[in-house]
Amino acid sequence: MNLFATKPLSRIMAEAEGEHSLERSLGPAQLVALGIGAIIGAGLFSLTGIAAANHAGPAVVLAFVLAAFGCAFAGLCYSEFSTMIPIAGSAYTYSYATMGELIAWIIGWDLVLEYAVGAATVAVSWSGYVASFLADFGIILPPQLTNSPWQQITFADGTVGHGIINLPAIVVVSLISLLLITGIQESARANAVIVVLKVSVVILFILFGWSYINPTNHTPFIPPNTGEFGHFGWSGIVRAAGVVFFAFIGFDAVSTAAQETKNPQRDMPIGIIGSLAVCTILYVLFSYTLTGIVNYTEMNNAAPVATAIDRTGIVWLQKAIKLAIIAGYTSVILVMLLGQSRVFYSMSRDGLLPKLFSEIHPKYRTPWKSNLLFMVFVSLFAAFAPIQVVGEMTSIGTLFAFVLVCAGIMVMRKTHPELPRPFRTPLVPIVPILGILANLFLMFGLGWENWMRLIVWMAIGFVIYFGYGRKNSHLNSPVVTQR
Repeated sequence: MNLFATKPLSRIMAEAEGEHSLERSLGPAQLVALGIGAIIGAGLFSLTGIAAANHAGPAVVLAFVLAAFGCAFAGLCYSEFSTMIPIAGSAYTYSYATMGELIAWIIGWDLVLEYAVGAATVAVSWSGYVASFLADFGIILPPQLTNSPWQQITFADGTVGHGIINLPAIVVVSLISLLLITGIQESARANAVIVVLKVSVVILFILFGWSYINPTNHTPFIPPNTGEFGHFGWSGIVRAAGVVFFAFIGFDAVSTAAQETKNPQRDMPIGIIGSLAVCTILYVLFSYTLTGIVNYTEMNNAAPVATAIDRTGIVWLQKAIKLAIIAGYTSVILVMLLGQSRVFYSMSRDGLLPKLFSEIHPKYRTPWKSNLLFMVFVSLFAAFAPIQVVGEMTSIGTLFAFVLVCAGIMVMRKTHPELPRPFRTPLVPIVPILGILANLFLMFGLGWENWMRLIVWMAIGFVIYFGYGRKNSHLNSPVVTQR
């Protein structure tokens, strides 16, 4: 079998039907909420201050706009693919139809870094914020039970030791996995409630903080360059855009729900582009308010938002922000676990992974065995792994997926120009090329250590593909509807 044999679109669509297919029940508002749920995490509250203090000053506002444009290139490409191929699997399925099975496997295996490893990383941070939030009310969780054995901790008496297990991380991953098993509608409703909570807190910060803005903190709006690239001036804005770019990552997870959308040809672009637009507006207003309350020179600390709230005297907002961060992390975990199970669902239906990943629950119509397996894998990973090392792999895996999706659009325009495209990426090949260049630029900025980890991860994937996937692939067999 040719390693680069593509899967015909007609076959992809045929195999998506059947008694055990996923339930189509999501509308545009729920897709936008899924996108916002995946995008807005703690990055907004931490990266804004770092980018302003070290690179852009008040012009971090422009950095968010620039980063949003970089994401939009990939978002437009995802939108075209998700309307042409409204199937669970996202970049994996798109690559299978355009660049062949081997490339599809590479991107499918790569997406584990974004979704499963990403969910584990976020679960660890969720645990830390929950412990801090409870401590504000006098409820102290034992640090040994909120940190992994690799995590060094300082106890109340000043002695230094290590954690045993991160129990809160196990709890949140398990509860969300069980929620995902019960159905996509139930999961979407829970996500919508969480999104309303965290967006409300962001809006409250903007509304209450606006009256405390000191115009002198915005002067000069673009601080003069220090003579070094990336340290203020216009080059600083570009550098800051690379920093805050990661506050936007997650919108692509919307495309994994394409097979569960009522009208994907109309609603998927709304979900992807709509969530990006909403988050961009919130990010711009939030960063403008933050840099207006606190001078950017005072933001080079771990909690610039806390500093800003102290200036306003609105003490209760401090706890609300912490609650918003916990809510943000919760929805990110939910959407990441949703995306991971849907990607493996598609890979399993293609024969590249064992059948259990695509077995649908007879009542809930969700890939429940896949959800259970990732519940165990992700929760154990979050409980015991040295998460600070592998956490950075999430970013390089995500950017790699963006590169392949942008490239796939150009391939499909050449190989299948006749296919109906309910949504068309504008200015092809300019937009896909800009998307590829922007994401490769950010990948190279992640350092050789992350490239080596990516290579090792891919090597493990190749062993699984050539040992199992290639021999069991359905590509050379008749259409399998799995009725």
